[in-house]
Amino acid sequence: MHTVSLPRTLISAAVVSAFALIAVNASADLSARYVDNDGDMLADAPTDESQWVDPDTLVFAYTPVEDPAVYADVWADFLDHLSEATGKDVQFFPVQSNAAQQEALRAGRLHVAGFNTGGVPVAVNCGGFRPFTIMAADDGSYGYEMEIITYPGSGIESVEDLAGRQLAFTSETSNSGFRAPSALLRSEYGMEAGEDFEAAFSGSHDNSILGVVNKDYDAAAIANSVGTRMMARGVVSEGDYDIIYTSETFPTTAYGLAHNLKPELAEQIQEAFFSYDWEGSALQAEFANSGEAQFIPITYEENWSVIRTIADANGVTYECD
Repeated sequence: MHTVSLPRTLISAAVVSAFALIAVNASADLSARYVDNDGDMLADAPTDESQWVDPDTLVFAYTPVEDPAVYADVWADFLDHLSEATGKDVQFFPVQSNAAQQEALRAGRLHVAGFNTGGVPVAVNCGGFRPFTIMAADDGSYGYEMEIITYPGSGIESVEDLAGRQLAFTSETSNSGFRAPSALLRSEYGMEAGEDFEAAFSGSHDNSILGVVNKDYDAAAIANSVGTRMMARGVVSEGDYDIIYTSETFPTTAYGLAHNLKPELAEQIQEAFFSYDWEGSALQAEFANSGEAQFIPITYEENWSVIRTIADANGVTYECD
């Protein structure tokens, strides 16, 4: 891929300063179905043991991608490890959309999952999701950048050139695929979707990238980690698209579990993530392409602060009930 220009703007700083009076550090907005007595912004496990869930088969879902079958193979060894750690059968659930994944969690059909960055607050507030880990590099660094990309020869060489053109987002719950670029375009460039440029929704970062490469979209806002992995798999090639903007680093997919799992089972699941041996695994082969090599612990309150701020800057509310 060829970089036309690469202004590395600290989008969180820009957004926080622009919306400081209304969104410095968004508070918890849990559905009325949940309680948060310990103040960690997450749904507490039920105190009534009769409400604990202890299924024979754990259902796991990874954030939607262009070909869920590819990731069923990528995750197979880890899910075997999870099965051994918990004594449960584990099923990979190939979700086709962010909305389907959120609904599965809310309906109690999903027990363990990786949600995309922007989808984490929705899952936390509406589905009782308890994120506890993300993938990181060997040195503990983690995250990805939001990029705005276009195809070579599009005539778009800067963000300002998006005026009058079409920009593809992924879905409205995505951080890098919608919320971060929307806040950026509004606060730094005074540009609104539907007024200054035409917006389209592709459904996933993979679709956005392929849409730009095939010239279905003039430009797209994507997570660059997805582009890196697609390039490593040969789905797209170096030079297929140009980058006109790169953001600061955001936290990547968060992995966690349903709030109402039996506490002993919840602990076993968490331990399984941190005890997994990446060496020689399909997980290593896939995610090394974006620099990831281990699971590290995180907290929603701290690590998702900038994401909640961006959501507030976009006027996001969680009306789940």
